Amino acid sequence: MQGAAEKILNSSPRSAKYSVCPPDFHGLTPKMLVKEGEKVKAGTPLFFDKYNEKIIFTAPVSGTFSDLVRGEKRRILRVTIDADAADEYVDFGAADPLSLSREKVAGKILESGLWPAIRQRPYSVIANPEDKPKAIFVSAFDSAPLAADLDFIIKGQENEFQTGLNALSRLTDGDVHLSVHSKTTANPGFLNAKNVKIHHFEGPHPAGNVGIQIHHIDPVDKGDIVWYVGVQHIIMIGRLFEKGIYDASKIVALTGSEVLNPRYYRATDGAKVSDIVQKNVRLEEDVQPRYISGDVLTGCQVNTNDFLRFYSNQITVIPEGDKPEMFGWIMPNFDKFSLSRSFPAFLMPGKKFRLNTNIRGGERPFVVTGVYEKVLPMEIMPMQLLKSIMINDIDMMEKLGIYEIAPEDFALCEYVCPSKIEIQETIREGLDLVRREFS
Repeated sequence: MQGAAEKILNSSPRSAKYSVCPPDFHGLTPKMLVKEGEKVKAGTPLFFDKYNEKIIFTAPVSGTFSDLVRGEKRRILRVTIDADAADEYVDFGAADPLSLSREKVAGKILESGLWPAIRQRPYSVIANPEDKPKAIFVSAFDSAPLAADLDFIIKGQENEFQTGLNALSRLTDGDVHLSVHSKTTANPGFLNAKNVKIHHFEGPHPAGNVGIQIHHIDPVDKGDIVWYVGVQHIIMIGRLFEKGIYDASKIVALTGSEVLNPRYYRATDGAKVSDIVQKNVRLEEDVQPRYISGDVLTGCQVNTNDFLRFYSNQITVIPEGDKPEMFGWIMPNFDKFSLSRSFPAFLMPGKKFRLNTNIRGGERPFVVTGVYEKVLPMEIMPMQLLKSIMINDIDMMEKLGIYEIAPEDFALCEYVCPSKIEIQETIREGLDLVRREFS
């Protein structure tokens, strides 16, 4: 795809408003701890999980809690803060995680509001702090389309990353597994990391997905629990222990064919999208841009008045596919991509495409084609697993590997699906069904 970020780092302007979005955290039912008009510091608790009161969510910046946006059935969609000119931080106290017990390390991460950064398999939800995982996994490279270069992001933050790894090593009696790319990973912060087991992967997407790495290193069986954490959140955990504060700043890649100057920006979780894109998007009369917090396969659609999401390392801007194409699949065209080589563009290896959101057709009969297996490097049967989910056959789901997958692992299956099935949504429904059955 066109629009990879150039390795130039800018700082985005401070947003007037920041937001924490409960829908980012699947399965969360938030209970508010602050009232409108109340002053908060970075690290002040905003709300907690109704079903696990230990898991709290804190303010990414200091300011005034100004707005609570609700959706259908009064579901909380956004908690908005009017930011101060500069941040004040709650002091959680600096400490060396290697000198602390597991309970104290977990307690500090919980108190700061950084615990939601730790997710678990099975179910791909926020980890339960009462559990003891058999291992923790970290992917040091992202292979998704136009993904941020984690080698570039970690530069200058190697010490915080190592401190974060040290903290994670106290949370499990097993190993912390760090996966690097055999050819592209070069930063010594990854290659020389301590208190971890380093594994080498290579190949196209989804090689960088932590779920694929878990499958090949230490698969999740029924009754197993593993945790996984993103690189930037590990850096935040490292800052927590080194400085005693919740510093929610991170580096975000602004990517996509509609971005005039794709590059990296230092921003803060929950920043307004418009303050990151800053008139850096191509505007054409007949082409509307689609803004995505995340990558094109798994990201969340946003608009310029929306906010950067908690788990996103990039904002992608591509054209909307809202224009019908006369004889779209019949006319030969060198500017269209097709996995099945329906267009002659496959004769031009390395060509970058300006892809839009058009899925080129509607839902069709769900038949065996063998295309999913070509893009899913896991020893499971994806078609059979999807069908077992559709008929709510929990026993068959278990036999076919429901415990070790997440929707993101099936994103490429959804992209290549000739039946235009919403596969990631189906996988999520299956995970939720099994979780309800056994929780």
